[in-house]
Amino acid sequence: MNIRYVDAHCHVQFPQYDADRSPLIERMREQGIAGIVVGCDLDSSHKAVALAEKHEHLYASVGLHPNDADEGFDAAAYQALAEHPKVVAIGECGLDFFRPREVNEDTKRAQKDLFREHIELAVTLDKPLIIHARPSKGTEDAYRDLLELLREAKAAHPRLSGDVHFFVGSGAVAEELLALGFTVSFTAVITFARDYDTVIRSTPLSGILSETDAPYVAPAARRGERNDPLAVIDVVAKIAEIRGEDPEAVRAALLANAERVFALRAG
Repeated sequence: MNIRYVDAHCHVQFPQYDADRSPLIERMREQGIAGIVVGCDLDSSHKAVALAEKHEHLYASVGLHPNDADEGFDAAAYQALAEHPKVVAIGECGLDFFRPREVNEDTKRAQKDLFREHIELAVTLDKPLIIHARPSKGTEDAYRDLLELLREAKAAHPRLSGDVHFFVGSGAVAEELLALGFTVSFTAVITFARDYDTVIRSTPLSGILSETDAPYVAPAARRGERNDPLAVIDVVAKIAEIRGEDPEAVRAALLANAERVFALRAG
């Protein structure tokens, strides 16, 4: 298959696709779209690996979402899954200070401890992280704590890398993440919200990935509908438009970035 796009973060294993998963995955193949199917807990991670095993153009990531930190992390079970050759990353993992009903020191401590366990697994298997970081409203608190944790981890494990998905931070935060060897990725929210334009323009193209976070945040043309990885085409086109750069050059660069970060075989 000739890969032209990589959706660096999607959830096509979710029940929203139960009615049409196979034809959707076939349409991805026809349009040259590879997808990283991201697990949020043990069950969805198992399903991600099963899909990646079945389809050449799908890959998997396994992890436990920070909002489920109280579930406990079965490190042995996740490692057994992560050793599969189609698993290209560890996560979705990280920090979420937006959604919990109450964010206190205990919440933050539990999420940080869980994130450290994912880092340990990523280091053990030499695989990148897929990071979820969502700050509380009007702040960058989750990003500041994330940067502190990553600096600590990088000091001990210089090869550690990964992507910070659905990036909503400032250009300064993006710059700090790139300096640590991480990328940031953008979703189809950029097709209808202008809040991200400045960061997209100021971040070096080599530090950007494209994603959909499907089934969430459909592009402008399909607002309010279920999203899918086909929308990564819209995301790439919008990144090129915002940056004022050649669409084909941007497409090729973002593809190369994803292949580098996740050690994907070149199409």
